[in-house]
Amino acid sequence: MDARTLIKDRLPSRHVTEGPTRAPHRSYLYAMGLTKEEIHQPLVGVASCWNEAAPCNIALMRQAQAVKKGVAAASGTPREFCTITVTDGIAMGHEGMKSSLASREVIADSVELTMRGHCYDALVGLAGCDKSLPGMMMAMLRLNVPSIFLYGGSILPGSYRGRQVTVQDLFEAVGQHSVGAMSDDDLDELEQVACPSAGACGAQFTANTMATVSEAIGLALPYSAGAPAPYEIRDRFCYTAGEGVMRLVRDQVRPRDICTREAFENAATVVAATGGSTNAGLHLPAMAHEAGIAFDLHDVAEVFRRTPYIADLKPGGRYVAKDLFEAGGIPLIMKTLLEHGFLHGDCMTVTGRTLAQNMEAVRWNSEQDVVRPANTPITPTGGVVGLKGNLAPEGAIVKVAGMEKQRFSGPARCFDSEEEAFAAVSRREYREGEVLVIRYEGPRGGPGMREMLSTTAALYGQGMGDKVALITDGRFSGATRGFCIGHVGPEAAVGGPIGLLRDGDVITIDAVAGTMEVELTDGELDERRSAWAPRPSAFGSGALWKYAQTVGPAEKGAVTHPGGTEEVRAYADV
Repeated sequence: MDARTLIKDRLPSRHVTEGPTRAPHRSYLYAMGLTKEEIHQPLVGVASCWNEAAPCNIALMRQAQAVKKGVAAASGTPREFCTITVTDGIAMGHEGMKSSLASREVIADSVELTMRGHCYDALVGLAGCDKSLPGMMMAMLRLNVPSIFLYGGSILPGSYRGRQVTVQDLFEAVGQHSVGAMSDDDLDELEQVACPSAGACGAQFTANTMATVSEAIGLALPYSAGAPAPYEIRDRFCYTAGEGVMRLVRDQVRPRDICTREAFENAATVVAATGGSTNAGLHLPAMAHEAGIAFDLHDVAEVFRRTPYIADLKPGGRYVAKDLFEAGGIPLIMKTLLEHGFLHGDCMTVTGRTLAQNMEAVRWNSEQDVVRPANTPITPTGGVVGLKGNLAPEGAIVKVAGMEKQRFSGPARCFDSEEEAFAAVSRREYREGEVLVIRYEGPRGGPGMREMLSTTAALYGQGMGDKVALITDGRFSGATRGFCIGHVGPEAAVGGPIGLLRDGDVITIDAVAGTMEVELTDGELDERRSAWAPRPSAFGSGALWKYAQTVGPAEKGAVTHPGGTEEVRAYADV
């Protein structure tokens, strides 16, 4: 595409590159080796969450180079920059997890500020870990410049004594080890083979769930979110994305043209159909908030309720992301959902075609058993369910994929932090049939709404994963399985009912009916609330203190600013 065909005076980069007054600005660009032609072409931000914190991010810089080649081939000028990532697998089980959800906001904010400060015209964003995927897509929707999202790809499965394994097996092995069911040597052997390559955790945990969202919502190229990180085909997707974003610049197709209310419904549908992470119930509302679209936890849950569960993926099923890609990828799932009326086919995508047009070339693969046709599902309703009741007036969420028992009733055993709960589980200080309550872990009370994988995995390792239930105002990892209810709202820190519970209160959870109740009258709850007092924050300053001052309820996505509805002018229109 000839850059001269673009209307430069309508692009943000004109504020940096055009006219005599911008000679000082251009001098900096010459200092980095740009030519006059490159300076006057559209400037495309190539943002990645590359770091050496974990394997999910380690391949992003290599992939960014392929993106830049594609941008340049289409007469654009790529400008690479990095932002942060907090990797959940390493932050899990200790205070570091408080930084995880807050990092989503920092990623979105830092990408926004870099794009605004340097007046870039378009964005290709690469991300590889749980919060970096929604954070990057939130930035795209907030800025509303032409954008394409790229997932860094999943890790390959490990092999342990002839058995395919993921990091989920390792977390559960910690529980087995704690009760003497696994030796030190066996645990050491497993930890060295569970994660054999670059890439994000390989099952339908949060990273792969949000990667699935990126294709379903239309921000990623078809098939691009499925290829594992080590596969060389990823570089071809990246090059094509670089070329493709220049077409979006030319046609001025923006993220909010793509991510409509119907597109968010498509994304929630694919999450439910794959038995995806409950964290999608937090991230989809946050993404919608950036675009000024009302789409909260209850809207997500309604889509989940009407969607069949069709993909046999871990943690509740048998297969990992590599298997899904080789069976036909995310388009295979979307094709059968579209054919049976579960997707809006007229939604626009970054290809310049509608979702239905993208699916025309997709053929059903009858030789695979990873994905079932939508008319013969694993179960007729989605693998993730929303709950509501007097214990969760603002809602809660549970993953039921792979669960046979979907109703649970038992006495509460309350813990005021994850550490307290994990210590009790490690010492077997709980009973079969109890509901373990982990509270003061919400967005504000944590702060940071930690994930509880260490505790749930330990329970499974002890053989008790299906014999107790857990509820929390925090979150559960995408790798969590069992009767684990997260996002309970209002959270304990603001006086929500979960903060009023006492040991022995009988809690009943019904995932079929979508309810969660405690056997207390309104009067009893009011009496306890009058005696309740807020707890002091564990943080008096710093990033987590600042986060706690601004973060909203999980029901709305735990967002930290007013969002698209209060926007005066989108960055793309400067």
